[in-house]
Amino acid sequence: MSIDIPQVLDRFCYRYPSLLVDAITEYWPGERAVAVKNVTINEEFFPGHFPGAPLMPAVLMIETLAQVASLLLLNDEAGRPRRRAFLRGVNRAKFRRQVMPGDRVRLEVTLGRVRRTLAKAFGTAYVGSEVVAEAELLLGLQLQPEPEIHPAAIVHPDARIGEGTVIGPNAVIGEHVRIGRFCRVGPNAVVDGWTEIGDHSEVFHSASIGLIPQDLKFKGEQTRLVVGAHNVFREFVTVHRGTRGGGGVTSIGDHNVFMASAHVAHDCHIGNHTIFGNGATLGGHVLVEDFATISAYSGVHQFCRVGRHAFIGGYSVVTKDALPYGKTVGNRARFYGLNTVGLIRRGLPEDLIGRLKRAYRYLLLSKLNTSRALAQIEQDPLVVCPEVQYLVEFIRRSQRGVILRRPTRRLEEMLVEE
Repeated sequence: MSIDIPQVLDRFCYRYPSLLVDAITEYWPGERAVAVKNVTINEEFFPGHFPGAPLMPAVLMIETLAQVASLLLLNDEAGRPRRRAFLRGVNRAKFRRQVMPGDRVRLEVTLGRVRRTLAKAFGTAYVGSEVVAEAELLLGLQLQPEPEIHPAAIVHPDARIGEGTVIGPNAVIGEHVRIGRFCRVGPNAVVDGWTEIGDHSEVFHSASIGLIPQDLKFKGEQTRLVVGAHNVFREFVTVHRGTRGGGGVTSIGDHNVFMASAHVAHDCHIGNHTIFGNGATLGGHVLVEDFATISAYSGVHQFCRVGRHAFIGGYSVVTKDALPYGKTVGNRARFYGLNTVGLIRRGLPEDLIGRLKRAYRYLLLSKLNTSRALAQIEQDPLVVCPEVQYLVEFIRRSQRGVILRRPTRRLEEMLVEE
C-alpha cells in the first residue's frame, strides 16, 4: 500500500522540521507498521550532538517512533472525520545502544487501545537485529475540521484548502492555490495562479488575489505570490504575482490590512503589520517595510521603498523613497517631520523618539548636505542607536533618492508642534 508520508505527517500537530521516516516497509492498517530511517552524517542535529562524536539524540529516537505511530493512526481515515495527533506522553522508555551515522534504523510500532481522544502505541527501534530503543507512546487525538466550501464555489480539485477554511459562494480557487488553516474567502472572490496564503487570513467579497501582472513584458511564465498569516484583503483589493524579470515573486508578510480597492502590483515585497488605506496603490517592485501606513488613494512609484513606521498621507504621490519613522504627504510628496503619533501608538520609548527627532534635525535643519549630516549623526553619542543607524543606512542605500523636500510651512514650527 502506498502512503504519502509528508502529507499524512502534516496532520501531526508538531514535528521536527525534517521528516524522520524515510519509508514504510510493512503496513497493517490500524494494527502495526514497520518503517525505516537511514541515518546519515548530513543530519542537521549531528554538528551539535556531539562535535567529533556524532550521536542521534534519544529525544529524536522517540520523535521518530511517534511519527511512525502517527502514520499508523492517521493514514486510515476512511469514513471518519479527519484527525490530528500529538505526542502526549512517554512511558518505560529504554535506550540500549547508540545510533550513529551510517546506521539503518528499523522502526516497529504496534497500536494498542485507541479511544476518541487518546491512543496507545508500542515502539521498538532496531539496528540490524539489535534493539536500540523502545518505549510506550501516548498520542493525543483531536478532530481536524474540514474546509467548508459553498456548493456554488468553483474550487479546482488540485487546490489545497486548509482545515477550518470557509470558501463563500461563487468564489473561484485556481489549480495551484494553497490556502492555509482557518481562512475565509468571500463571495465572488478570485484566488488564482501559484499563490500561497497563510493561516487565519481573510479575502473579502470580490477581491482578486494572485492573478497575472499588468506588466506588458509578462509572457505567461510561472511566477508566484506568497502571503503570510493573519492578513486581511477587503473588497475589490487586487494583488498580482511576480514577473520573471523582477525575481518571480510578490511577497506579503504577516498581520497586514489592505482596505477596499487597494492594489499591490507585481514583484512588490511587503513586510509585517502594515496598513493600506482605501485605494492605496503600489507600482511594481516596491518595498514596504514593517509597520508602514499608506493612506487612502496614495500612489507609490515603481522601485520605491517605504521605510519602517513610515506614514504616507492620503492622496499622496510618492516618487522617491519614503523615509522611515517619518510623515510623507502631498502631490508631489514632501516630508513633514517625525511620525510621532504613530510611534507612540506603536509603543516606541520616549528616549528613542527623542533620538530620532535629533537625527532628523541634522538632516533638515543643520544646513549640512545629506552626506555630512549622516556623518554627523553617526558621531553624535546622543543620537546613535540601532534605529537611527537603520535610518542612516536606508538613506545611503537609496537608488532613487529619498524625500527630504520640506513643506511650505516652516519645518521648525512643525517639529515644535510635535
